[in-house]
Amino acid sequence: MKGSAVRTSIDLPRDLHRRLHEAAARKGCSARKLILVGIERAVEESKAARPKRRLSLDPPLIRPAGRRIEIANEEIYDLIQLP
Repeated sequence: MKGSAVRTSIDLPRDLHRRLHEAAARKGCSARKLILVGIERAVEESKAARPKRRLSLDPPLIRPAGRRIEIANEEIYDLIQLP
């Protein structure tokens, strides 16, 4: 085992353990290799489920109710007294 590897153990039902070794024999590899391939595939699939980019809010998802008010920032600053 490589120095960067981590050893772990899991409890498998006897039937699954038997089927694992049968599948590995059919593929001509070890049960360890088959387990690693399965874990790598599961991890890669979970990465693909994440969105590639952030959701754009232009235009807004929910349309505003009421009428629109066109006002510039300068006009807002004139109306509001800031400390």
